[in-house]
Amino acid sequence: MDDLEKYIEKRKKKSPSFAKSFEVGYENFRMGFLLRQTREKLGMTQEEVAKKLRTKKSAISRIENHAED
Repeated sequence: MDDLEKYIEKRKKKSPSFAKSFEVGYENFRMGFLLRQTREKLGMTQEEVAKKLRTKKSAISRIENHAED
């Protein structure tokens, strides 16, 4: 375990709100990463994915780039 992982674990133990926020943030990051990876593997553009999901390209971009609203 590196220093960053130790620090995160220490903070999680001390602060339940930090632990919850960290886990939510990590899941959002992971979801965006998986979306982008899958989209690229399929050779699709953000616009094509957005069309299939009936949303805007900007929404796909925000998810993939982990932008907060």
